[in-house]
Amino acid sequence: MTTLVVVRKGDSVAIAADSLTTFGDTRLAAEHDRTYDKIVRYRDTYIGLCGSAAHQLVFESLLAKHGDLDFTHKSAIFETFRKLHPILKEQHFLNPKEEEDDPYESTQITALIANGNGIFGVFSMREVFEYTQFWAAGSGREFALGAMHACFAQTQTAEAVAKTGIEAGAKFDRNSALPMTLYMLPLTKP
Repeated sequence: MTTLVVVRKGDSVAIAADSLTTFGDTRLAAEHDRTYDKIVRYRDTYIGLCGSAAHQLVFESLLAKHGDLDFTHKSAIFETFRKLHPILKEQHFLNPKEEEDDPYESTQITALIANGNGIFGVFSMREVFEYTQFWAAGSGREFALGAMHACFAQTQTAEAVAKTGIEAGAKFDRNSALPMTLYMLPLTKP
């Protein structure tokens, strides 16, 4: 799994991720993985993915082939993931089944998004949330959320809050580890 965080503070946003990949009980640490960054860039947007390791390659392929994707606000992100869902099924062989009583097919993707417009989260039924301060995803999310909550008021920058979240996830979650990757962006929308 992973620890992903997004933070909005002052006039900037940050997105960060740990670097560990796990396959059951096997750990692939950053020192053995040439491409350990779990955050992909699409224009001026950074997207952190957690869940299956396959999501990274699939999403990089989607972003390269579809130049008209919009991640600028909550409803645009929803429409983007709605548009991508049939492509995920038809071209990438996504298994959209989770639970028998789910109201919708799943994309099987959990993602955190950061850009100049803010910070967002996308979950498997294409639920999209816009966050005002910070959020975390992945197996280390509870540790990251607690750490970021504890330091947010006293910490000066989005970068410092994000680092605290990832460090807590890496310290206490067995499926997360350092080093981290972190990207900062100026906030263009107040």
